[in-house]
Amino acid sequence: MTYDDVTHLSAKIKPKQQKVELEMAIDTLNPNYCRSKGEQIALNVDGTCTDETSTYSSKLMDKQTFCSSQAASNVSRYAAAVYKKGELHLTPLHGILQLRPSFTYLDKADAKHREREAANEGVSCFKGFGAEFNDSEQARQRRVQSYEFLQKRQAEEHWVHLHYYGLKDSRSEHERQYLFSQGHGLAENTELIKSPSEYLMMLMPPSVEEENDKPMAPSNVLSMAQLRTLPLADQIKILMKNVKVMPFANLMSLLGSGSDSTAVLRCIQQVAMLVQGNWVVKSDVLYPKDTSSPHSGVPAEVLCRGRDFVMWKFTQDRWVVRKEVATVTKLCPEDVKDFLEHMSVARINKGWEFMLPYDEDFVKKHPDIVQRQHMLWMGIQAKLEKVYNLLKEHLTPKKQEAQSVRPLLVSGEQRVNMAKAKVKQNYGQLEKEFQKQKAEMKSNDASGKMDVSSIRIKEEPVSDEEPMDTSAYEGMNNGLVNGLHTEDDSTDPLNGHLPGGCIDRVAQELKAFVSSTFKKQFVLTLSELKRLFNLHLASLPPGHTLFSGISDKMLQDMVLDTGCKQILVPFPPQTAASPDELKVYALWEAGDTYDQHRQVLLEIFSKNYRVRRNVIQNQLSQECGEDLNKQEVDRVLKDCCVSYGGMWYLKGTVQS
Repeated sequence: MTYDDVTHLSAKIKPKQQKVELEMAIDTLNPNYCRSKGEQIALNVDGTCTDETSTYSSKLMDKQTFCSSQAASNVSRYAAAVYKKGELHLTPLHGILQLRPSFTYLDKADAKHREREAANEGVSCFKGFGAEFNDSEQARQRRVQSYEFLQKRQAEEHWVHLHYYGLKDSRSEHERQYLFSQGHGLAENTELIKSPSEYLMMLMPPSVEEENDKPMAPSNVLSMAQLRTLPLADQIKILMKNVKVMPFANLMSLLGSGSDSTAVLRCIQQVAMLVQGNWVVKSDVLYPKDTSSPHSGVPAEVLCRGRDFVMWKFTQDRWVVRKEVATVTKLCPEDVKDFLEHMSVARINKGWEFMLPYDEDFVKKHPDIVQRQHMLWMGIQAKLEKVYNLLKEHLTPKKQEAQSVRPLLVSGEQRVNMAKAKVKQNYGQLEKEFQKQKAEMKSNDASGKMDVSSIRIKEEPVSDEEPMDTSAYEGMNNGLVNGLHTEDDSTDPLNGHLPGGCIDRVAQELKAFVSSTFKKQFVLTLSELKRLFNLHLASLPPGHTLFSGISDKMLQDMVLDTGCKQILVPFPPQTAASPDELKVYALWEAGDTYDQHRQVLLEIFSKNYRVRRNVIQNQLSQECGEDLNKQEVDRVLKDCCVSYGGMWYLKGTVQS
């Protein structure tokens, strides 16, 4: 919203708090305004009754409040600049405020919702639980009282209402004149008759007070430069509190090259515990004393015990099941999820896995630290046994769990070798089956069959056309590329030549496949046709005639021979489609009553990449000379097209 669009604006300020509120009207007649949503918000906030205390008197959310917050804590180095007639006029700033939408109306709606729930449920049902939640209730009351006290203090200062003047108002123009210096010439301003270095020192003095006032261990986020000015123990505590899990090598790199590893090890043990060779921040650092859970209000002591149980489980195994943690600790699901997200990642159908690999280097270099941490974990385990009454299945890891802490790392080269060995094993089995079938064949069919193991691919230059994907069926075809050669002009697919009878059978099989496929699909891109042919080959037994080798050109020629035509779809210039996706083929005559309708539709798409439905329906009615009903148009569109974003495209041509 610009200033010229404002139909109503009111402003007020609290000078002591440097707090500003602006209230702007919302144009409820604008077509982009959702009236039903506005009515629902007003109903949630004010209810059905309207009086002077109502936030929205029109029963619509017709205004929006913006509340200010300080954009910077120290603005002494900032100034407002105006450049006019070759002169730069600077005005110092004493405060910078940022306006953000205020959602106090949601608090009002939430308060009413809680009042209704309390009235419905009653207070008596909570009497039996008073003793159990006494501590958490007192902590909650202390927080509420503290918050209410601060709110009361802020509310004591009265608002000062302001008047809004538009950008082009004469009074606004008068105020803007104060941004220009009234002095004429440098002679009157002796402060500027200085050297450039002196002037810069005046403009940007060193911030001595800011360095002295810096807290030793601030809770907010610090830059790495600020962090390294703190004591080593505070640096480690802040890093671990934010990162939560970290290898020792990464910690040393963050602390800088001058850090002493012995001193770091001494400090890290004060704020973190060793889990699988990595350091995990202690629970009492994240949940200090006299705090509570933001989800359930459970005190920090209970949270620390639950998180220690999760950390201890990860010292036994790389995997932890969330349900087991919730059953043992009796904590709410949100708290358990927070524990797990601190140190692990969820894996589908497996559980939660520790997020870092086992740090073998640290364990080998520092066996004394590892032993000391092991003793600490033994003490924590003893406490957990008493608190949670742990069973033997919780304490004794499974046989495979004893070795799971140190995961087996398999390199990429090892994976490739394992895959090759598996392929050779499967190939040997397929070869035995093929030889057995070959021996059982009749003598009159022996001439039409070939020994696939003796086939060698003809080594000729590959054409510009992309070959078919061979990854899924390479072993089945015994070295052939899905039974398809990549050369378009290859008429001799194998070394030597096939007998004439075999070539005829290959053509018959290929024609049968193409014909049946297009009668089902009607429109296919070359890429999709290749994919379907690969699936067809996968379903055939070893030694089938279609494995004799078929080039892309042979496949395309067969498509045209079966009565299909290539549709030259005008793809957009910026299309990212591959060459095979740009080649679109369609069955021209299927022998049914919709042939003419499909031909008209294909002619439309030979001139347009995408078309609206009403254009298609009008064109069909004009060309076919009849008024088609909705079912007939739907049938034709279903055969050849797909809908996306309110437009119709030929199958396989949509570029999302």
